[in-house]
Amino acid sequence: MKQIQSITLRSGVIIGQGHPCFIVAEIGNNHQGEFDIAKQMIAEAAAAGVHGVKFQKRDMDALLTREGRAAPYTGCNSFGPTYGEHRNALELSIEQMAELKEYSEAQGLVFFASAWDNPSLKQVLDMDVELLKICSADLVNVPLVRKYAASKIPIILSTGMSSLEDIDVALAEIRAYHDDVVLLHCNSSYPCPEEQIGLPVMEGLRERYGLPIGYSGHEQGLGPSVGSVALGACMVERHFTLDKSLKGTDHQASLEPAELAQMVTMIGEVEKAMIVKGKKVFAEEQAAAKKLRKCIVFSRDLPAGHVLTEADLTTRSPRVGVSPVHWDEVIGGTVNRSVKHEEPVQWETLSMAEAQCAGAVSS
Repeated sequence: MKQIQSITLRSGVIIGQGHPCFIVAEIGNNHQGEFDIAKQMIAEAAAAGVHGVKFQKRDMDALLTREGRAAPYTGCNSFGPTYGEHRNALELSIEQMAELKEYSEAQGLVFFASAWDNPSLKQVLDMDVELLKICSADLVNVPLVRKYAASKIPIILSTGMSSLEDIDVALAEIRAYHDDVVLLHCNSSYPCPEEQIGLPVMEGLRERYGLPIGYSGHEQGLGPSVGSVALGACMVERHFTLDKSLKGTDHQASLEPAELAQMVTMIGEVEKAMIVKGKKVFAEEQAAAKKLRKCIVFSRDLPAGHVLTEADLTTRSPRVGVSPVHWDEVIGGTVNRSVKHEEPVQWETLSMAEAQCAGAVSS
């Protein structure tokens, strides 16, 4: 299978192995259908340090049946008496989204969206986006996936609610057109219990599909999202809100601005912590070792010619003499001059058997 390490967007942004984690604020419909709130959310996301913002677009006539649109939808999170009216109240017009795209890009952000139906996909494509997102709900929607793929625009594919066999089918459709795909490990519970997240699944996806793997998190905290980067996630997406107490079903599983900024900072810390691949002793550690590690010292005054036993030696800080790692080599050596209590042992103070000398290293 062809191994894809990264994808490159038209703007030059690279998502994949060996590049900074691509962090996305999923605004979704948390703007409550209000253009000004959506614009404020973009500004707050940019200030938090993310690299992209993601929206959602729906056409209710194409998405829902007449019965589905007319279904009563009441309760504390309702924006309309029927489900169709509720969903329509949360939509932005395509003209508003085009303006938000321009605003996002002026902030240095990648703007993209998930289109939930054919008319919405056409509208999103007409905005000339550089990236698309297929939501978990539509991973098995073969005709829509095929239209996404035919656009030949790089795709983020979220895998919530999906078996490996489901993912096989979706990727076969996309890869018939191109390989510019980032696969997101995801559990679509809102919020998702930590014990159901399964971060190690990412490695299995990477091995099975040979694609860049990221993480779309629906947990309430930050730990799993940050931890995913240590396990190789090249992208992290989290739902974003200005206020978790706002009306709506997604806000409680979303991050507020301060939390989003904290996550961005923590991901940066993890990325730095992953730079060194092999065990290495740094200069700063060597300085600490000289102060904190011990050396062998004489435990009492000894005359010249004395043959050393364990009773003649102990260890003390700082390390200004022979390291205790050579303890067994020093035992049996002969002091070639008189020495004082707590005087550090130096190799030149000792006369040693030839076999011992061969292994001695100054410390």
